[in-house]
Amino acid sequence: MMKACALHILVKTQAEAEKLKQQLAKGADFGKLAKQHSTCPSGKKGGDLGEFSKGQMVKAFDDVVFKKPVLEVHGPVKTQFGFHLIKTLYRS
Repeated sequence: MMKACALHILVKTQAEAEKLKQQLAKGADFGKLAKQHSTCPSGKKGGDLGEFSKGQMVKAFDDVVFKKPVLEVHGPVKTQFGFHLIKTLYRS
């Protein structure tokens, strides 16, 4: 079973996610932005979702975590929860 560890920032609008992604591209700290802006309870932990298995998250989220390059910020990714910026820390 594949496992991964990821950080994410969850916001309500695509525009908000795009603004945060621009800040990250300029060197902003992912954890700080997650604490300030994420609507997910994980925001309190800097967006840290811990380790999880493939299939535990919704498909759009899983596809990014298990298929896209590690240590890059991907998104905005739309799910029923809102718009995510996702940074996969590792995969095994």
